[in-house]
Amino acid sequence: MLPSLVALLAAATIAVPLTRRFGLGSVLGYLLAGVVIGPSGLGLISDVGQIAGIASLGVVMLLFLIGLELRPRRLWVMRRAVFALGSSQVVISAAVLAVLAHMAGVAWAGAIVLGAGLAMSSTAIVLPMLAEADLLQSRAGRDGFAVLLFQDLAFIPLVALVPLLAEQTLPDHVPWHDVARAAAAIAVILVGGRFAIPPLIRLLGGARTPELFTTASLLIVAGAAFIANLAGLSMSLGAFMAGVLLSESEYRHELQADIAPFEGLLLGFFFISVGMSADLGLARIHPGLLAGATAALLIAKAAVCFVLALASRQKLPDAVRFSLALPQASEFSFVLFGAAVAVGALEPGSAAMATLVAAVSMAATPVLFAISERFVVPRLEAEPVPDYDTIEAPDAPVILCGVGRFGQIVARVLRMHGIKFTALERDPGQVDVLRRFGTKVYFGDPTRPDLLRAAGAEQAKLLVVVMDHMEDVLRVVEVGRRNFPQLKILARARNRQHAYLLMDRGVDGLVREIFYSSLKMAEDSLITLGVSAEDAARSVALFRAHDEQTLLDTHAIYRDEKRLIQSTQEATEELMALFEADQPK
Repeated sequence: MLPSLVALLAAATIAVPLTRRFGLGSVLGYLLAGVVIGPSGLGLISDVGQIAGIASLGVVMLLFLIGLELRPRRLWVMRRAVFALGSSQVVISAAVLAVLAHMAGVAWAGAIVLGAGLAMSSTAIVLPMLAEADLLQSRAGRDGFAVLLFQDLAFIPLVALVPLLAEQTLPDHVPWHDVARAAAAIAVILVGGRFAIPPLIRLLGGARTPELFTTASLLIVAGAAFIANLAGLSMSLGAFMAGVLLSESEYRHELQADIAPFEGLLLGFFFISVGMSADLGLARIHPGLLAGATAALLIAKAAVCFVLALASRQKLPDAVRFSLALPQASEFSFVLFGAAVAVGALEPGSAAMATLVAAVSMAATPVLFAISERFVVPRLEAEPVPDYDTIEAPDAPVILCGVGRFGQIVARVLRMHGIKFTALERDPGQVDVLRRFGTKVYFGDPTRPDLLRAAGAEQAKLLVVVMDHMEDVLRVVEVGRRNFPQLKILARARNRQHAYLLMDRGVDGLVREIFYSSLKMAEDSLITLGVSAEDAARSVALFRAHDEQTLLDTHAIYRDEKRLIQSTQEATEELMALFEADQPK
């Protein structure tokens, strides 16, 4: 067993970082690791069943964590996208893929299993891929997450229904004994999760013994899976129900933190076992079939998702992203195929080819998505920029560049004091939102000298630059300093380096965007810990004055990293000395 464990860990340690480095995700790395060390590769592990049982716990823990995330209130907020768009994607994709599988010669029972399994998409691939492209908050990202959420919910009943497909005839009587046993198991899990487990975890959490809490967390997952398995139900179903019941617990985050490392490792082992089970002989014998089946899967799912995206009124770029994010198969596909083979609903040969198709589709999706982001989406987003507004009030003493979350507060305070200002914003979407709420803002690019001149920069007294992007702030400051030297300029600095660059350009004042809020948090922390309000305020004021002076003192040497580090260390020691001298004797 020890040589097998070493081979598993070594293969994962080498393969996963490589695939992640090339933007292909961890799942593909685990699959490739399994292929390499399995019977079809180097043969370091010949008995796949040796780890399959333990590795299946990874799926159980994944379903428990999904249950923890599916809080009823969250589902209610997202109900329309989850249940309308999600159900449409699963049902239509499954139907299309089942018909294609049957046309390829698979019996209807197996075709339905293949359609349902391949209709699922990989959460482990899609979410990190969208996050790396900063698209999780886009319309495509939100709808993609909703579909994945519905798929997580749909997986449980799909696994439960697989045995029905293996029945050749309908039973002549209802197996009441089995039904009662299953109902009793569900009742035990529901009652225990609702009334017994919360007091237990509160007791263990109060004991302040981390290893005991971790043991209890694993016991909850394994116990729920065991009870479900005794009743003939899916272990994943038991774990999922336990997770949902504990989703509102105050210890939900601790449970997630304890289970996540085990889930990640065991789920990785599960994917490795899938890779070891892959029949590469099929790929060598039927390369055309593998390529054709993979292409059919990707095209069919992408087409269904694209049509649904347009029907839900996504813009064309979002529809393309949505459709190309979800065409691959899922980690749940392997579980469904395995369950179907075990009960005789799917032939082992069809399952082996479907497993290869699923793995190849997982590998292909990040590549297709990256190509689309590089060459397709930019062309679709290249819409004509609307004309900038004609500015009607150039006599205001203040020009405010940027009316995002930072600039809106500045604008409201100026308005409260009756000070006129001309607000400029280059994001047309933000302009539309602000205007709907009654804020007067002009659509324009403050980096253009002619627009600043039209906004009254030659007569104004103050230019406030609080745009979101560092380069935009620097450009506006340069334009303002060069073309309107009489203007006082205040700027928003994203960080210390940005502050140095603004000081290079001669701003009259700058504000580091989180500096003062951090000081306030530090002061509140001291007071909460028992420091008097007076002492806390004095300490924070001391730190603020020292840090602002250090910023000025290091401006001349900030490009010399060695001198900057030395100066920072000296400033830290000086601050400690000042603090000690300030303490009451």
